[in-house]
Amino acid sequence: MTLSILLLGLPGGMEWVLILLAVLLLFGGRKIPELMKGLGSGIREFNNAKNDVKKHIEDGMKEDNSKTKTEEK
Repeated sequence: MTLSILLLGLPGGMEWVLILLAVLLLFGGRKIPELMKGLGSGIREFNNAKNDVKKHIEDGMKEDNSKTKTEEK
């Protein structure tokens, strides 16, 4: 039931066309590439930060496992 309520709030095909036209009118054709470039760099920075956190967690887990194994011997 909650899934059907959630899906009712999402824009359909025609709504996306209207949203894109509104963005085009508000920002103009020259500003859209700059906007997309900024969005892309933001996504890239987010993914880099996510990968760094994941690497730190995995390194910490490996370090804990190696400490436990040396203490057991």
